[in-house]
Amino acid sequence: MNHFHERDDELWCEGVNLRALAGACGTPLYVYSHATLERHFAAFDTAFAGIPHLTCYAVKANSNIAVLGLLAGWGAGMDVVSGGELFRAVRAGTDPKKIVYAGVGKTEREIAEALRAGILMFNVESLEELEQIDRTAGSLGLRAPVALRVNPAIDPLTHKYIATGLKESKFGIEAGRILETYRAALKLGHLDVVGIHCHIGSQITQVGPFREAVEKIADLVRQVRGLGADLRYVDIGGGLGISYNQEEPPEPKHFSAEILPVLKSLEATIITEPGRVIVGNAGALITRVIYRKDTSAKSFLVVDAGMNDLIRPSLYGSFHRIVPLTRTAGAHRAMDVVGPICESGDFLAKDRELPAVPPGACVAVLSAGAYGFAMSSNYNSRPRAAEVLVREGSYSVIRERESYEDLVRGEGDAVALVFRAPDAR
Repeated sequence: MNHFHERDDELWCEGVNLRALAGACGTPLYVYSHATLERHFAAFDTAFAGIPHLTCYAVKANSNIAVLGLLAGWGAGMDVVSGGELFRAVRAGTDPKKIVYAGVGKTEREIAEALRAGILMFNVESLEELEQIDRTAGSLGLRAPVALRVNPAIDPLTHKYIATGLKESKFGIEAGRILETYRAALKLGHLDVVGIHCHIGSQITQVGPFREAVEKIADLVRQVRGLGADLRYVDIGGGLGISYNQEEPPEPKHFSAEILPVLKSLEATIITEPGRVIVGNAGALITRVIYRKDTSAKSFLVVDAGMNDLIRPSLYGSFHRIVPLTRTAGAHRAMDVVGPICESGDFLAKDRELPAVPPGACVAVLSAGAYGFAMSSNYNSRPRAAEVLVREGSYSVIRERESYEDLVRGEGDAVALVFRAPDAR
């Protein structure tokens, strides 16, 4: 459920007319619904109300500080994967004791930053990383709380680029090596071994892979406790999908009902890492039509948002519904919705049946709240879009549109370049 709806032949969000909003704020424009964010977080969090749990929102999905601040205010923790995401989460008001830190490439600097912040735990992806965390904690005179991320070799039945629990994936520690890695962790002097972690992928629309992963984790919890580890946290990751087109993912309450019996038996605090399921359908990308172009082979709708604004269709072949902000009369026909980027892969939709939207009018690319702005870039030296939060008939700009000056901020002037030799010590 979301709060984007049609009224009087126009698209609205929480009582805000999106055509008028595009006129006021310009395009491309990301629009997020406060009510949808609140509803989706509550639906997921309450689905685990029967057990000790912590819902750690996956910052990677949408990292705007205003969004993070709302979620922190509703009691969310945060799942971060970089020093920048940690900085954002803390700046947004998240209690560091509600932050878990994943990712295969944590640097020594990032590890130190997280230790000084006092995060809940690191989700560790390799023995080498484990040893680095131990060294860094020792150098700071601190102890590092860690969970080991197991790769359970489970097919999550999703796009291969967002499947993270396959045997050939870069993520996690092989299940066959996890016990020996726990033994190594228990021997290191600056670690507290407090948990276990598993995350099998993203945009998963069936419960089966989750249930299989949880059952494997439950067996490992018993074995690791047998080694003497005090596992207090079981982090089952995120990945629950949403409906972009015809998918029918389970609702959070049905998802949790399938795995709660296993989780309850573990007598641990369960950590979840939802991202897309909270923000995906809470956002839309508004873009204005520049031209309609017809060739002997194709019809094109050329809009002012490109793959630099929303890369999912180009990167994953992802489907996003596209609807005019104002209902347009006339027959629908197949067309490609393309942007201004100088790449053949710059498209938002292929062969999509759409009405003849005239130049100057706007369309909404729906379900764009997750991995939309967060994955945007300045390719072709295009300023990144503005972001707006809508609430009960009004709006707030939560990120200003970038300017041309923003594009060159931090770059050197060729006339005033200063060259230095690096210190080789």
